[in-house]
Amino acid sequence: MGPFDHDEVRRRFLKRLFEASGAVTVASLFPSRVLAAEATAVVHGMHVSKVGDDATLTLDLSGVADHHIFALPNPNRLVIDLSRTGIRQGVTPSMVQGGVVKDVRYARRHGNDLRVVLDLDRSVHASAVMLQPGGGFPYYRLVVDLNASGRAVPVAPTQPAQPVMTAQDHSGHLRDVVVVIDPGHGGKDPGAIGKHGTFEKDVVLAMGHRLHKLLNAEKGVRAVMTRDSDFFIPLYHRVQIAHHHKADLFVSIHADASTDRRVTGSSVYILSEHGASSVMARRLAERENRSDLIGGVKLNGKSDTLASVLLDLSQTGTLEASANLASDMLKRLDPVAGVLSDRVERAAFAVLKSPDIPSALVETAFISNPQEERRLRSPAFQHEIATALHKGIRAYFDEYAPPGTLLAEMNQKRSVIG
Repeated sequence: MGPFDHDEVRRRFLKRLFEASGAVTVASLFPSRVLAAEATAVVHGMHVSKVGDDATLTLDLSGVADHHIFALPNPNRLVIDLSRTGIRQGVTPSMVQGGVVKDVRYARRHGNDLRVVLDLDRSVHASAVMLQPGGGFPYYRLVVDLNASGRAVPVAPTQPAQPVMTAQDHSGHLRDVVVVIDPGHGGKDPGAIGKHGTFEKDVVLAMGHRLHKLLNAEKGVRAVMTRDSDFFIPLYHRVQIAHHHKADLFVSIHADASTDRRVTGSSVYILSEHGASSVMARRLAERENRSDLIGGVKLNGKSDTLASVLLDLSQTGTLEASANLASDMLKRLDPVAGVLSDRVERAAFAVLKSPDIPSALVETAFISNPQEERRLRSPAFQHEIATALHKGIRAYFDEYAPPGTLLAEMNQKRSVIG
């Protein structure tokens, strides 16, 4: 820098002024100063996505970061403080315009900490979870859910995600059932590509949005999407998101492909017996998983024999529930898209490997078939598929709603009246 570099002098002056006042500044004012020298974690990416009034902030981190989240009124803001955390130079928040989040700002704080501020257009409830690396994805992920509809829990420090222990919430009220919708692929992973250039990631996201809207219109149902825009999520993280939200069901949406362009029809998959056995073996081998709740029972402190029995019972029940869910959806898909096979298929898909959440993967149609590719691009067909999945999910809950949920009580009243 020369002695008369006025821009650099101005940047230094503004930096000292803002830090002295304790204010949060836009980090891009001082990009070379953002990375903390003593950081134990570094932010490598920042993304804001939205569905309706709700939004999600995702931070990709090189390591675990202690963090504190709180809300501020007048104007509405959500503040995320990360201890001993820096940010890679050049990181720019990626966000969808519109929705509850108006802007994202960040800056160094107390020398080695990072503060991220979301400017909001209204007050929100928020919750957060730290996801571990997995599936070839090298980063930890801090996921902060912002809910403007009042259906989420208030802001609180992050706790390790655990499956639900009781069918009722802490107030004793009947709770909603939770369905996690997983649109496959995304971001750098386009999935299968049709002859006319249709990306699988785009059509399954559109169907996911439609299913999300249909489910959330139902009394007693809350739907959550693993991704609500075009960004990449590792397979392992998708299952972690389901656990974080204490899902009652997990439905992954895909579009099939074949080298034979004549093949058509929908398919529904659940976890294979071999895949379930592999999951159980890994769970028993990984001692840190003994603290997990499997079917509401802690494995920590149990003998290998007892832990094996408990895990096997949990997985058997989950596979039976998954088969019932898949069968209900397959029946509703047949009139809409036709089915490749009238039976539920089994495979060792990574996103199905949760021992305590009934899960199914839906191959909606063959994007490799020119006629079905054209249909997949059609909003009318996307709505028909989403409606079929919605009907299948509701048919499942009409029979198997978890005790203590509003749907279970509604089912009971219906049976008494009937």
